[in-house]
Amino acid sequence: MSSAKSPTGQSANEPIDDLRLLRSAHEAAVRLQVELAKRVVGQKQAIELLLTALFANGHALSIGVPGLAKTLMISTLSEAMRLQFKRVQFTPDMMPSDITGSEVLDQDDETGKRRYRFVQGPVFTQMLLADELNRTPPKTQAALLQAMQERQISVAGRSLSLEPPFLVLATQNPIEQHGTYPLPEAQLDRFLLAIYVDYPSLDEEIEVVRRTTSDDPVVLEPVLSPDEIVAIQALVRRVPVADHLVAAAVRLVRATRPSSGECPDALKVLIKRGGSPRASQSLIIAAKARAVIRGRETVTLDDLRAVAEPVLAHRIAPSYRAESESIDARQIVRRLLDVLMPT
Repeated sequence: MSSAKSPTGQSANEPIDDLRLLRSAHEAAVRLQVELAKRVVGQKQAIELLLTALFANGHALSIGVPGLAKTLMISTLSEAMRLQFKRVQFTPDMMPSDITGSEVLDQDDETGKRRYRFVQGPVFTQMLLADELNRTPPKTQAALLQAMQERQISVAGRSLSLEPPFLVLATQNPIEQHGTYPLPEAQLDRFLLAIYVDYPSLDEEIEVVRRTTSDDPVVLEPVLSPDEIVAIQALVRRVPVADHLVAAAVRLVRATRPSSGECPDALKVLIKRGGSPRASQSLIIAAKARAVIRGRETVTLDDLRAVAEPVLAHRIAPSYRAESESIDARQIVRRLLDVLMPT
């Protein structure tokens, strides 16, 4: 790994500093998983994907039916770190200014002079839980676009930066359609990962009921500070990836485009639209973050396979034929992996 800066920001001339930071990041990931397990039963894959988004400095969309601890996972993650945290419950009547903030007219009681003052909205935080994002109209959804991509917002002709680390963790219900607004392609593409949260096993559900119907207090120990998270995010960027793995990732993304020569003939009829180059970038950075979480110095093919579905599924639009055959984007990604990255 290349030499870089230490968590304190001091220059480091030896790669050993990155190795120490890698060990610290791995230990922190293990501790975070332990802390989340105090409140969240099971859901180990979903928790690791949340950490992947955090370490990769990317946003995540958590998808699942109500009652699967999507919101609990995110709020517990924020509590296990020393981050500013805000939650927004999206509703159909919400306006963009409810997210970004607005200017209000103030009057000085002594001088009588009036001036406009900007009141920050909930987007000015380090971890934003956008609960049921698809319940708000596209105009309000779009209020998050600039913040998610550029880590800043524009208000009254000014650009205001958001304090790092800035992470949007959104949730949505995949089955309820009444009163919802499907997320546009541009919004979906801003999410590094889409995390599908499934039902717990029998034993896990028994444990969920046992815990949630008792009064046993749960105390979380903070694991990471904002500066430490930023240092880990910088480390993830420096994790090396072999050229053949980069090429494999790009070929996989290009295979999601039915008009490209890389898309298998059997799958062309199932895909209406595939991933852009941003999907290739996301695939590599997510694989790097997974390697760091696992305490490895380099990315492996297993890392690429593990993050392919969360990175690509929400960026693929199945064709009408696929929908008629009940084939969703996740199944399409699995078929592509079987062809291009077999185990």
